[in-house]
Amino acid sequence: MTRTTIAVSVGCPSGIGPEVAVAAAARAGDETRPLLVGDPDVVRRAARVVGVDVGRVQEVEGEAAVHALWPGEIGVWAPSTRMARLPVCGAPDREAGAAQLAWIDEALGLVQSGLASALVTGPVSKLAIATSGAPGAKRFRGHTEHLAERLDTAEVVMAFHAENITTALVTTHLPLARVPEAITEEAVARSSYWLVRLVRKLGKVRPHVAVAALNPHAGEGGLLGDEETRTIAPGVVRARERLEAEGVLAELEGPIGAETAFRKHASGAFDGVVAMYHDQATIPCKMVGFGEAVNVTLGLPVIRTSVDHGTGHDIAGKGVADPQGMARAMELAVRLARARA
Repeated sequence: MTRTTIAVSVGCPSGIGPEVAVAAAARAGDETRPLLVGDPDVVRRAARVVGVDVGRVQEVEGEAAVHALWPGEIGVWAPSTRMARLPVCGAPDREAGAAQLAWIDEALGLVQSGLASALVTGPVSKLAIATSGAPGAKRFRGHTEHLAERLDTAEVVMAFHAENITTALVTTHLPLARVPEAITEEAVARSSYWLVRLVRKLGKVRPHVAVAALNPHAGEGGLLGDEETRTIAPGVVRARERLEAEGVLAELEGPIGAETAFRKHASGAFDGVVAMYHDQATIPCKMVGFGEAVNVTLGLPVIRTSVDHGTGHDIAGKGVADPQGMARAMELAVRLARARA
């Protein structure tokens, strides 16, 4: 079987990212060639913490070395950014912040070069990165925004997928007070369009997608807000027109009250939901798919998936972090890479 190489940035070296990355890589199927990007000593420490044989961890450099990895071996790409010392678990410093940002960029470079078919990212500390002093780090607010800037991507959408829930966001990491002004026709149309595209890649020939409202009861005819009629409904129309122009069969409904949209999605009436803001999507997502939901960045020229949890600094180094989310992220990355191929 042809093996699909995925580049995995291990996330914050003071958190659980290296632990879940090496544990998930250790259980990856024969069709997957995980290539961890991070300090090899950090990965080896993580392997010892989670009980993975350190002898399986192989530092590699260059395409030939990557393809020479045997099934069962865990490749660690030799990064240009190595740490002067092992970071303290649970307490990221400036060096840890700079390192995790550099590892994201190096893993992305492996995908851009064609050595890897997809990018999988571990959980990072946004604060540690933003205060690290690394070039460009001060602007860092999350993987989605960073990758969009690095790849000069005009359209980028954050989405989450688990077995029983699929959702995309119109706005991402914004203060709640700024959300209404960020919900534009264009943003609603973009997220709706790309969620349909994702659902199709997941096997639905004619996706049926709900677009959630922003306000309670979908604005109650304007009594509780007018974003539904002013921007969301026109955005849904624009998305339908774009899909029709490309010959894509899909049904888009909305705006629908968010609680109704997600309830009907959970019952199978919809294949996905377009949410207006971060927590509107992540609360139901984590309630029904925590530990299994995968963060997917749509609209990028590369495939990128990630875990849906944070750095877990409070449990780092204890060997209790659940690698299921990272395993799911790797599986979905391979699935999407094979669908693209």
